Amino acid sequence: MRIAIVGPGALGCLFATLLFPKKQSAEDSLWLLDHNQERANLLTMQGIIYETDKGQERYPISVSSDLQAVGPMDMVLFCVKSQNLDTCLHSCLPLLSPQSLLVFLQNGIGHLDIQERLNLPTAPAFASSSEGATLLAPGHVLHAGRGKTFLGFLKDPTELHQQQLRELARILQDAGLDVALSQDIRTQLWAKLFINAGINPLTALYNCTNGQLLTSCAARSRLKKIVHETETVARACGIAISVDPLQAALAVCKSTARNISSMLQDRRHQRLTEIDAINGAIVREGKRLGIPTPFNEEVVQQIKKMEEKYDQDPTRTEAI
Repeated sequence: MRIAIVGPGALGCLFATLLFPKKQSAEDSLWLLDHNQERANLLTMQGIIYETDKGQERYPISVSSDLQAVGPMDMVLFCVKSQNLDTCLHSCLPLLSPQSLLVFLQNGIGHLDIQERLNLPTAPAFASSSEGATLLAPGHVLHAGRGKTFLGFLKDPTELHQQQLRELARILQDAGLDVALSQDIRTQLWAKLFINAGINPLTALYNCTNGQLLTSCAARSRLKKIVHETETVARACGIAISVDPLQAALAVCKSTARNISSMLQDRRHQRLTEIDAINGAIVREGKRLGIPTPFNEEVVQQIKKMEEKYDQDPTRTEAI
């Protein structure tokens, strides 16, 4: 199987190391794709470094910015920011064929209408992963916390794409991840949204790790209010909730205590965040349903005010 991962951010590098085949061949290969040619050359020379508390491993993964040279792929995993997804998909057309499985790993729920919005010819797959990944340097990812990854379709896929998704799950399971195929991926995406909505903006605003949110009374109180507000919107949207969202968010803070959230990583690198796809999406759904969301609105405004101070460089925002 020929697999491409688009975006060399924390999640892209993590999945690249986990999916890297033992043997590279024309039939079984993996590419990590980066629009920045200079960085792609650097990552090809140094390899991708995978780090845990047990040490480091270096993987000789092929990294390229030349999509035409890479050619069509059996599977393409999009690990780019939600706000860059439409542009990214257009640039990735050389990778795609009607048989290609597209897998989207964005945070939030702002990308769930991607098939209708961009008139994709086949049903894409979506992933919800709570693996903790922090990019320590270009191509150097810290696997900071273990979680669970769900894979599934929002609409009926072809038999080929079902088979490809099963194969993706098998490879990730063989690499040591806790992976499950979901018949209700929308519920899993909302379950992750509860966690991201509470943790991501607050870690960015307080400039702290996930675990440090638990040691601050002010931060913990705000997290509780944001998550409860998000739960109210979810129930109004008809989302099935089987696990208490607040307890789930607090458990993730504890289990990924050392993790630097993606939004905090964005703040520290002065990149635009996915606030619109996470808390902003909750605000929009609340307005549509007539449900007040003042605590989500507050963090959206604060994050956007923080972003206004950045010296913006569009090339900083591509990966997660």
